[in-house]
Amino acid sequence: WVALVGVVRAEFLRARNFEYVQAARALGVRNATIMWRHLLPNAMVATLTFMPFILNGSITTLTSLDFLGFGLPPGSPSLGELLAQGKSNLQAPWLGLTGFFVIAVMLSLLIFIGEAVRDALDPRKTFE
Repeated sequence: WVALVGVVRAEFLRARNFEYVQAARALGVRNATIMWRHLLPNAMVATLTFMPFILNGSITTLTSLDFLGFGLPPGSPSLGELLAQGKSNLQAPWLGLTGFFVIAVMLSLLIFIGEAVRDALDPRKTFE
């Protein structure tokens, strides 16, 4: 979450110099209102862009740790455990292939869903 806070902070620092933020400040709008109405929507776009990649990294890390035997307790159903079983049972290749394809599809769909949510909530995007 520290990387996410850094992204939000960078967006706030970048957006505070925008012309419409300075105009709102010159008109006497309160700082909380400027943050809520102008800065936060721009920061949310960067956060929503970064979030699927954080989740993908977390899923990949958990799967890797489970594959190596350092993740969830033994016997817990997980994709890493499925891949480990596929490695130990090479006479049944569907075990490893199923785990691989599920991970690949899940991570790809997570990125696509994150991009769609970002496009839907982007305040800078105009529809004509």
